[in-house]
Amino acid sequence: MRNTSGQQMATKYRNIPPLRAIKAFEASARLLSFTKAAAELHVTQAAISHQIKNLESITGVQLFERFNRSLKLTFEGRLYLISIRNALESIEKATRQLKNRDTSGTLNISVLPSFATKWLSKRIWRFQQQYKELDVRISAFEWLTDFKKDDCDIAIRYASDPSYPGLTAELLLEEEVFPVCSKQLYEAYEGQLTPDKLIHANLCHEDFTTEDWHDWFDAAGIQAKPQLRGTRFSHMVTMLESVENNQGFALGRTPLVQDDINRGLLVAPFDISIKGKMSYYLVYPSETEGDQKLQIIRQWLFAEAEQFKNNSPQCQSSGSELR
Repeated sequence: MRNTSGQQMATKYRNIPPLRAIKAFEASARLLSFTKAAAELHVTQAAISHQIKNLESITGVQLFERFNRSLKLTFEGRLYLISIRNALESIEKATRQLKNRDTSGTLNISVLPSFATKWLSKRIWRFQQQYKELDVRISAFEWLTDFKKDDCDIAIRYASDPSYPGLTAELLLEEEVFPVCSKQLYEAYEGQLTPDKLIHANLCHEDFTTEDWHDWFDAAGIQAKPQLRGTRFSHMVTMLESVENNQGFALGRTPLVQDDINRGLLVAPFDISIKGKMSYYLVYPSETEGDQKLQIIRQWLFAEAEQFKNNSPQCQSSGSELR
């Protein structure tokens, strides 16, 4: 069998010169002397001169103007030096990070209790199977973590426009808002459930939310009375537990209800949804962006979020302020 992947890689990188020639060029261009470059690289001046000629032959351009006792970079040589330095700095940085990597210990994640219960806790076991050398500590709080005081590596927060000095915020998941109920309650309507019937149903309300039943009824084209009765809850998870136990209808949010819909614990009776005003963001100190543990959990969370979106018919939106 032909090694096509190896051949493709060889073709892709066919224009990369030998590293010896690159190092000889960079040193010579920085010192403007073949002699000094040879001393720095512990080779002969003839070896430096040979590598530069080889590089000029490969590139097809003259890189230096040679005088009796000095060198001068050509215009093409100056352009090439800029690119070469950037490439060498990237290689050096990648090598340093690999040498200094710390992929053991404990990962501290701060997250809202509702998101921890309904989304993260159902997936984190996959992370621990994949990264057995890392322990995970999930801290579930309503407030934004203090990364230094709380010894936190990364936070997942609910926001619209999270702009904080010294912190990086990356969009993880958006949401749609729509009615949900238990399968038993849905079946009790015997296929006759319509949006207007929710006006007279037992509605569950969450106190601290940016969207309410009036917003959804407006989207459904239904005129609802100013005061909608029903049971009020101070926490989303408590409300969803009540709904799963046939206590009424609630407005569900994609990241918090989609898994239970997929498992048959909840039903979304209608296709009508509204965009949530808030979204979930990964938040971490900008100065720790190169940390190996941070990058591991960050990339894993993005992969899980992408898989979740692919399995969720309703999963897009934007958001408001941190809770």
